[in-house]
Amino acid sequence: MRVPGDKSISHRALILGALATGRTRIRGLAPGGDCRSTRACLAALGVAVSESRGPDTTVWYVEGRGLGGLVRPSTPLDAGNSGTTARFLLGVLAGQRFSATLTGDGSLSRRPMRRVADPLGLMGARIGTTGGCLPATIEGAPLRGIAYEMPIASAQVKSAVLLAGLHADGVTAVTEPQQTRDHTERALAAFGAGISVEPRRVSVVGGQPLTAADVIVPGDPSSAAFWAAAAAGIPGASAVLDGVGLNPTRTSFLGVLERMGARVDVRLDDVSGAEPSGTVTVRHASLRPVEIQPSEVAGLIDELPALAALATHGGGLSVTGAGELRVKESDRIAALVAGLRALGADVEEFSDGFRVSGDRRLAGGVADAAGDHRLAMAFAVAALGARGDSLIRGAESVTISYPGFFETLERLCA
Repeated sequence: MRVPGDKSISHRALILGALATGRTRIRGLAPGGDCRSTRACLAALGVAVSESRGPDTTVWYVEGRGLGGLVRPSTPLDAGNSGTTARFLLGVLAGQRFSATLTGDGSLSRRPMRRVADPLGLMGARIGTTGGCLPATIEGAPLRGIAYEMPIASAQVKSAVLLAGLHADGVTAVTEPQQTRDHTERALAAFGAGISVEPRRVSVVGGQPLTAADVIVPGDPSSAAFWAAAAAGIPGASAVLDGVGLNPTRTSFLGVLERMGARVDVRLDDVSGAEPSGTVTVRHASLRPVEIQPSEVAGLIDELPALAALATHGGGLSVTGAGELRVKESDRIAALVAGLRALGADVEEFSDGFRVSGDRRLAGGVADAAGDHRLAMAFAVAALGARGDSLIRGAESVTISYPGFFETLERLCA
C-alpha cells in the first residue's frame, strides 16, 4: 500500500514556495486537514495555490511572492488544528511589514506558543499571545539574527526561528539538545538557501532570496507506522509500504520495531530528491518488551502511539522523557492510557510517559480518541487484537492527517 504524503514536508514545501520567487510544483502533497489549514492561511496572505488533477497524481502549484511579498490578511488567519501551521506562520509573519492575528480551534488554542514567541521576541518580533497560547497578534518588525539554544528539542520551534531568520539581518543559528527531524534544513537547501548544518546546530543568513522548486513528497512515515505496527502485532500478517519517506531523522521507529521482535526490511528506492524514499516491509514475529529512553523520544514523538498499540499485542513497552506528548492535539499520555485501559490493557501512566505491560489480550471496549488523529489510529490497531468488538469515539479526527484510514483498514481486514 501507499500512505498519504508526509505532512511535515508538505507544510514546508507550501510555505517556502510562498516565500520563493517563481512557481513551485509539489507532487504527493499531504491531503489532510492540517495542510488544508496551511493552504488557506497562505491564500489569505495573497499566495495563489492551485491544483492540477491527473489520472495518476495531483500536482499542486504555489505562486511565490518572495520574502517580503505577502499581503496583510483581511481577517484572522485560522490554523485550525495544526500546530505546525501556527508555529511556522509565527516565524514567517514576525518579519513582515504588517500586523496579523493568528487563531486556531479549541485544541490548538490550548497548545503552548510561548516557546516560539520567546525566541522570536529576542529577534525583535512583537507578538502578543493569550496566556502563552492562541489567539496571537503579530506586529511585523525588523528582525536581527540571534544564536538560540533551545531548552527543549522541537523541530517546530527550530523551524519557526529559521523561517524568521530568513527575514532577519545577519545570521540566525539554532542549537538543539537532541537532533530533531531535519526537513526544514533539507527544504531550505532545495529552495536555494545557503545554510550551514553541523551536529545539532543549523544557521541561515537573512535576506537570501529563495527560488521555486519541484518537490516530491514521499509517504508519511508517521502514518506508515500504524500499518507497520498492525503487521508486527498480528500473527501471520505482513505489510509492504511503498514510497515511504526514509529520512534518517524519521525512521527510528523501524529500529524500535526490530527491538520489539518484528521482522523489518527496508529498501531505498529514490535518493534523487531532497528527501529519500523507499519500500518498507514488516512481518510479524514473537514480541518482546522494550524500554524507550528519554534520549530517543525526539526521534519517535509521533510514532509512540503506534508503538504503544503494538505493545498491547504482546511484549510490552515503557516510555519515559516524553512529557511533550502532553501538549499535542490532546494530552496524549493521559488520553492514550485511558483509551488503552478502556480496551482492556494493563497500562500505567507516568508524568512523562507510560508503560504497557503487553501480558494480556485486550477484551475490547469503548475508547475516546479525544479528537486526536494519532490516538484514533492507535486504538484501531490495538483493537485488532481484542477478543470482542471495540468502538472508537472521535475517530473522524483521522482526517487531520490520514483521510481514508478506516476505509483502508476495512479493505486490509476483508
